[in-house]
Amino acid sequence: MAELVDRDDGADTPHENEGRAPPPPVPRNKKKGKGKKKAAPTLTSEAQRREELQQLVARMRRSRVQDDGGDKRKPHKFWDTQPVPKLDEAIEDAQINDVIEPNKSQSDIRQEPYAMPEGFAWSDLDVTDESVLKEIYTLLNENYVEDDDAMFRFDYSMRFLTWALTPPGYRAEFHLGVRAARGKKGLMAFITGVPAWCVVRGKRVKCVEINYLCVHKRLRTKRLAPVLIKEITRRVNLAGIFQAVYTAGVVLPKPVASCRYFHRSLDPKKLIEIGFSRLAPRMTMARTIKLYKLPETPTIPGFRAMQPGDVKECTTLLTSYLEKFKLHPHLDESEVAHWILPREGVVDAFVVEDPETGAITDLCSFYHLPSTVIGHEKHNTLNAAYSFYNVATSVPLQELMRDALICARNVQMDVFNALNVMENDQFLKDLKFGIGDGHLQYYLYNWKCAEMRAEDVGLVLL
Repeated sequence: MAELVDRDDGADTPHENEGRAPPPPVPRNKKKGKGKKKAAPTLTSEAQRREELQQLVARMRRSRVQDDGGDKRKPHKFWDTQPVPKLDEAIEDAQINDVIEPNKSQSDIRQEPYAMPEGFAWSDLDVTDESVLKEIYTLLNENYVEDDDAMFRFDYSMRFLTWALTPPGYRAEFHLGVRAARGKKGLMAFITGVPAWCVVRGKRVKCVEINYLCVHKRLRTKRLAPVLIKEITRRVNLAGIFQAVYTAGVVLPKPVASCRYFHRSLDPKKLIEIGFSRLAPRMTMARTIKLYKLPETPTIPGFRAMQPGDVKECTTLLTSYLEKFKLHPHLDESEVAHWILPREGVVDAFVVEDPETGAITDLCSFYHLPSTVIGHEKHNTLNAAYSFYNVATSVPLQELMRDALICARNVQMDVFNALNVMENDQFLKDLKFGIGDGHLQYYLYNWKCAEMRAEDVGLVLL
């Protein structure tokens, strides 16, 4: 259920390829008027710099999420059958924080898999098998998400998928595929759930993070997505888990929080060349490059890459920090080691070590999610970094994240993306992030609580 999208196809089903809704097309240049334009008023250098920066970031490629508009009166034929709050249901009482449907006994849960449309069969996927992982990679790479102009398509690496799908405590039966029942029996659809503990308004909840709902392009009319969701729900329920967390680029019944993506250019020349962003009026390429220039190396004393020996201190640092947010994960040392320790080409993490005491005082991290640049004669890949978990105690968060930007640039990232969750608003403006055009909605399945602000969210889903 991570990042599901409602589609008006008469049945209100999640849009099977919208695991991460990409930015809409790059804005087109407006037609020129017939009359002469009046000269722009003279600006002071600082005011002009601010205006040009605003114009440039406004032209950056839009957020991977879609518009947040939603019609509360529109029927949601699929989601209206699920244990989620209704769109027009006002939940303002902070004391409301509980399940919608009670947990079921084993005998009350369907024991047999849901029937598949003719010609298809369920397939349990062993993601530790390299050949199976390659099938998942191929399905996602060719069918998952691309932008409206078919310029960019997400490219999850096999190393990234291994990281995302095999954290401590993962369940093999929650990696669910659909194959053709005859012929080559290739992988035609996929959905996955990863068990996790979340804390919702102070209450600890066992749940799954649902992600990577994908159906082959040729099968979008076969109505496989609702069956995938119902089957993964059945399997999760059989394991004694009755809640889920997921995100979507559009409004479904009913978001618990709405967040925005922000983008920070690291290689503006490349971003302009591939059509991700455009030169602002009165801006040259040289001035744009200078605007986003960063120091060559991190500037904070004691700033270094995270190491296995740091896990215990980082777990204490991170768990203590996350407690201030109304929705956050509960992570133990094994989970922090899995999610945060650096993996080449997958995730990077850095700490600040006190030069005198040797204590770990700060932590920053980002994960790598590239996109294929489709049909470009010079560039094949857009390298994007996504802000993950960051904790600043000895330096301002803005200073810590500036060093994170430097490190991302130094591993050839082209753009750095961040949600306005947690305390990220403290650095977005000053570090020259541009706001995305859409919202990312957070959802809880079979759970009802009052809505939260973006800064109340302490959870980042891949």
